Amino acid sequence: MYCPKCGTENPDNAQLCSSCSWVLTNTSTQRPASDAKTSGMAVTALVLGILSFFTFLLTAIPAIIFGIIGLVKIEKSGGQLKGRGLAIAGIAVPAVSLPFIAMLMAAILMPALARTRQLAQRVVCGTNMAGLGKAMIIYCNDFDGKYPPASQWCDLLIEHTAVCKEQFRCRGAKQGPCNYAMNAAIEKLGPAAPSDMVLLFETRPGWNQAGGPEILSTENHREGCNVVFNDSHVQFVKKKDIQKLRWTPEKNE
Repeated sequence: MYCPKCGTENPDNAQLCSSCSWVLTNTSTQRPASDAKTSGMAVTALVLGILSFFTFLLTAIPAIIFGIIGLVKIEKSGGQLKGRGLAIAGIAVPAVSLPFIAMLMAAILMPALARTRQLAQRVVCGTNMAGLGKAMIIYCNDFDGKYPPASQWCDLLIEHTAVCKEQFRCRGAKQGPCNYAMNAAIEKLGPAAPSDMVLLFETRPGWNQAGGPEILSTENHREGCNVVFNDSHVQFVKKKDIQKLRWTPEKNE
């Protein structure tokens, strides 16, 4: 007789299958495994399992369900169905594909996450500079409408206004203590300078830095830098527009 589970041929009086130890009862008339049909459920499970590589695991759960149903039907078919290995593969393939899908999704999402982080750093930097711009106005109000001397502007803002050292640090910069500089040309003009004239801008790490476009840096955000204008508004200026910035009372030609 043939074993209904694995299809192995056994003596007619055998009670257990010699291959898989399945209990043999009244199976002498069952068809050998070689004549059995392949379970459609098992085939479907394998196909869905393979497709899970390309559908980001959307077909993984159906593959597992079809695989389990296929196994149950094969067990109960009395040797009329085969494809146990296909069904098991359909269940196992989604599990194997999971780490590959995870790595693929990570590769897709990492650039987006990095971009989001850069934008967040840019916003925090702009917020810091907006606070420094307001502190400059407060200083002016307390000191006869004059900005702090360019050579001491960081120290004097900390001493006479409510800013802290952390506000001088750009989150996108690798080093500190200050990543901003004051436009040296605006010191003597004060608030009377044109509203679109540069007041504060991003530069390389230092302290009490002052100057003009020669020390401006876009290293912190790559695409450009934050700038505080004399009317206290903050703007992210892209590299292609930096040359349009107004550094002196005279208009750019």
